[in-house]
Amino acid sequence: MQWAGTQGLRSLRRVLAAPARGWSEKPGKPSVVLLIAALAVAAALLLPTTYLVIRAAGAGLETWELLWRVRILEILVRTLSLIGAVTTASILLAVPMAWLTVRTDLPFRTAWAVLAALPLVIPSYVAGFIVVVALGPRGMLQKMLDGPFGVDRIPDIYGFPGATLTLTLLSYPYVLLTVRSAFLRMDPSLEEVSRGLGRNPWATFLGVILPLLRPAIAAGGLLVALYTLADFGAVSLLRYETFTWAIFLQYESALDRGLGAVLSLVLVGVALAIVAGEILTRGRSRYYRSSPGAARSVVRVRLGNWRWPALTFCATLVAASLILPMSILVFWAVRGIAAGEPLLLLWAAARNSLYVSGLAALAAVVAAMPIAILSVRYPGMLSGLLERTAHIGFALPGIAIALALVFFGANYAPILYQTTGLLILAYVVLFISAALGAVRASLLQVSPNVEEAARGLGRTPLTVFTSVTLPLVRPGIISGASLVFLLTMKELPATLILGPIGFKTLATSIWSAASEAFFAQAAAPALLLILVSSAPLAFFMLRERK
Repeated sequence: MQWAGTQGLRSLRRVLAAPARGWSEKPGKPSVVLLIAALAVAAALLLPTTYLVIRAAGAGLETWELLWRVRILEILVRTLSLIGAVTTASILLAVPMAWLTVRTDLPFRTAWAVLAALPLVIPSYVAGFIVVVALGPRGMLQKMLDGPFGVDRIPDIYGFPGATLTLTLLSYPYVLLTVRSAFLRMDPSLEEVSRGLGRNPWATFLGVILPLLRPAIAAGGLLVALYTLADFGAVSLLRYETFTWAIFLQYESALDRGLGAVLSLVLVGVALAIVAGEILTRGRSRYYRSSPGAARSVVRVRLGNWRWPALTFCATLVAASLILPMSILVFWAVRGIAAGEPLLLLWAAARNSLYVSGLAALAAVVAAMPIAILSVRYPGMLSGLLERTAHIGFALPGIAIALALVFFGANYAPILYQTTGLLILAYVVLFISAALGAVRASLLQVSPNVEEAARGLGRTPLTVFTSVTLPLVRPGIISGASLVFLLTMKELPATLILGPIGFKTLATSIWSAASEAFFAQAAAPALLLILVSSAPLAFFMLRERK
């Protein structure tokens, strides 16, 4: 029996580590239509980078020499430190939450999953202000401790601690959604083999589940890293100087946009390095089920005495990332309404936000699909290059992308200038990375043998894709679309610059009030943004389970 168990464990390890059949060999050639579609998407995504290259090339040698100043290198180190801390903390929070809400008998699993994902809709500039109001000097926490305990000073929240806390609570849902999607697609047969060989749930999680989750964790971690790299709102309010802050100051001053373009290109380089790291992390192992027969239903892990610690973990995370910010917003919104703040204009802004966010989610998923298929089914130099191209926009400041599209729209496509179409293009450039990561992680779990069997029955490639592949990757599509939708709802710089004249969204309404320190006026649209976004998110996540 011991020999059989040892042999079983070795077989299990070989299954987990084996490369995908056909991946280590020369892959087949993709269709011309697929290549043209992927190249067309990549060309559109490269427009902002092309603009930055043109601007940077026009900068003098003295501008490039500024990159080697100690101050610039210090900002780069601070940026990379923040990225590492936020990404690590987000993974440590999201993976247990995803496992608890998908694979255990945790009470109210779906409710916890939806609540834990909602911080995605909170703009970073709103979250930064909330952290300052709650934890800053003379903030709400200090005032609560001053009366009964006489505490007149609490640790400083500004700088690295505050920025890390704020961005972690906003960013962990990226990992949560992609890992949940992977859990829902994962075949439980390997877990059953592991448990049948006498391994306890913890050993099964570390030895079987975690390796299978590697693409999803890497995809979610990539989104967190790129989001942290490009964030401006939270780091500026919490006084933590990063590369993005320096770039915004350069563009805002309008004195030397060449330096801003050079700094943005450095940001592109950092983003490409992060994407390369993600590709190396996920490896080339296969993550789909290779054994014949129907997939078995999931047997949920019984938490037993661990139910209460699990509920405490979920409640603490949701309270810190959602309930506390919502409570502070409600407090300020009530004060604003009591002071006579008008609310009728908010409904038009909400309608515009829903309209452009829905279009952006659809366009981003459609644009990401050919690149995801090339990356998974036809790995190679070209597909890898196209995949890296798709991630560049997510790392760039929205203002850089918006100004690039203003340049191309005004000079080469005036019919698109100041239209919703150009705004949607900006959203796709910014957020296609979110759609690509989720769709790719889901596609990795679909065995190519299923598609080969359908083609063997005489079906055309398009029929195979629509009738076989598309239904199987639906969880990834839903997850990616929800991410793009929520990111678009709160996007600010691109909307301010590229929106048609008089076009107001909830994000621009919040910024207009918050930038003038009228937070009572900004609280109502911030609350409405969260409430409006929560319904589609709940719908996406409920559909994901079907």
